[in-house]
Parts: sequence; structure tokens; C-alpha cells
Amino acid sequence: MIEGIEETSASFEARSAPRSYPTNGQWKRPYGTAAEYIVLPSVQAVHLPDGTGFAEGACLGIPALTAVHAIRLAKIEARATVLIVGGAGAVAHYAIQIAKLRGARVVTTVSGDAKAKHATRAGADEVINYRTEDVAERVKALTGGRGVDVMIEMDLSGDANLYPSILRPHASVVIYGTSMSTATLPVLWLMQNSITLRFFLIYDISEADRSAAIAELSDLIQRGRLLHTVARRVALDDIAEAHEIVERGEVIGNVVVDIG
Repeated sequence: MIEGIEETSASFEARSAPRSYPTNGQWKRPYGTAAEYIVLPSVQAVHLPDGTGFAEGACLGIPALTAVHAIRLAKIEARATVLIVGGAGAVAHYAIQIAKLRGARVVTTVSGDAKAKHATRAGADEVINYRTEDVAERVKALTGGRGVDVMIEMDLSGDANLYPSILRPHASVVIYGTSMSTATLPVLWLMQNSITLRFFLIYDISEADRSAAIAELSDLIQRGRLLHTVARRVALDDIAEAHEIVERGEVIGNVVVDIG
């Protein structure tokens, strides 16, 4: 999955009865989900609460579910300081909101002013521009030199070298992404400071974890507690352009593919 392009189109939900959104529609499917119709087990068609549009529903099955599960694994509590990497990304945008709803202080990283505003609207307390600021120094300043309690990580291979500078002893890192297939870790420091690394792939979590995450996500949506960002909608015939829009970084938010 390219973050920002959802696994199926809004029209999937529009043609379903009752209103629903898909989860894991693409995982281990031979032809993906860029199609007019796909077939899924009923458990993977989740009820879409009233008041939430089909385009917004297309953003839930991977980005929002990943965010919920990451926050649940992190066991974030009130007053914890959480660093969420890539605060303008589809997953991180939801993770910021959910962490704030749990009473956490949220620090996030972005690459520009527009993305900083987007992360702030989601509820981030502190935003660090990693292109113009020293992330480690800012984190130290924001935490009084202590480091963060939890990190929600989207790029392990790119950020691991910073861990000794930004994590407090006994901190935890929940990892849902990496930009490379391998990473160099500061293993001795991680051991000496009892750091917990939790990896997961949202496509392959247990049924119990999936059910719990969906239940929490459904409750948040039903109560109107989440902001959704649909940045662009394109037709199925323009699916290649949808990917190129994301790859070029033209938009902040999700690109949704419509059918019909």
C-alpha cells in the first residue's frame, strides 16, 4: 500500500448493503482492489456509521485502523508524551487524534509549514520540522532532557539512530513502517535502557486485536470524534494518476478512487 491511496474506492461501500467499509481488501489478493467489484468475507465489511460519507469510509480500513491498533499497542495513558512520526501522513493524522483523546501530549514531525498546520489541526501539541530543525534537540528541549514515553514509528530504518537522543529509559516504540528492508539499531543502548520495540503489520494482526480495534474506531466515528481528510478524488480510469499524485507529494491527506 502507498500511504494516502486507500485500498478500495468509495463506491465499494456505496454498492454494499448495509453501508460498510472494507478492511484488508487487498491483502494476498491476486489483483488488488482497483476494480469495480471485489468479493470479501462478511467480517471484512465493517458497518459505516451514519453521518460518515463513503469517501471518508474509504480512508478507514487501513490508515485509521493502523492508527488505532498502534495506539492500543502503545498503551498510551493520560499525560504521556508521545512522538508520532510524519504527522501529516494518513496514519499519523489519525494517531495524533486518538492519542490526544487518551489525554497524551503529542509531539510530531513534518516536512513543511502546510503539513505543520495539518498536524496542528489534528491536535498535535508540538510540531517539529525535521528539514529545518534538529529533531533530537527539539525533543530534549520539549521534554526537559527526559525523552518521550512512546514513539509511533513509520520509518524505523530512517529514525533508529535517533532513539538514544529522543527516548526515555523504559520507553516503547510501536513500528508500523520502514523505508528500507533493513535497519541499523543501537542495540546495546536499547538493551541498557530496556526499550520495547513492537512491530506489527495491520494486514496480519489477530482476529481479537482486529475486533477490538474496529470496535474502538467505530465508537470514535459514531461519536464524531475523528477528522477525516480526503484531499483528492479521482476516477478508476485514472488510478495511475492517483498513485503519481501521492508519489509527487502534491496533496496532504488521502486520495480516494471513485467508481462510476
